Amino acid sequence: MTTATSYEHIVLNQSGVALIEGTNTKIVEIVLEMKAYGWSPEEIHFQHPYLSLGQIHSALAYYWDNADEINHDIKERLNRIEEIRRQSGSGEIKEKLKEKGLI
Repeated sequence: MTTATSYEHIVLNQSGVALIEGTNTKIVEIVLEMKAYGWSPEEIHFQHPYLSLGQIHSALAYYWDNADEINHDIKERLNRIEEIRRQSGSGEIKEKLKEKGLI
């Protein structure tokens, strides 16, 4: 079940996460690729040929109109990753790899 938005090609899933309609691609994923790799819409299309340039541009328009919310989501995701890293600490496997000089 999805909900239409005023952006062509963009829908919200049941959790309120913005997706490109007809795909499982989240807007936040497109934004992260744009930011992390400096990809243009054309490069995103090259890397994801199943997305049209129209879909990509709609995703980016949605981002720029909702940047505060999406940037907050990105920060929350990064914080969760960091917390998982802290909690995992040094496990048994990690210690064995250190003993062998592999990490």
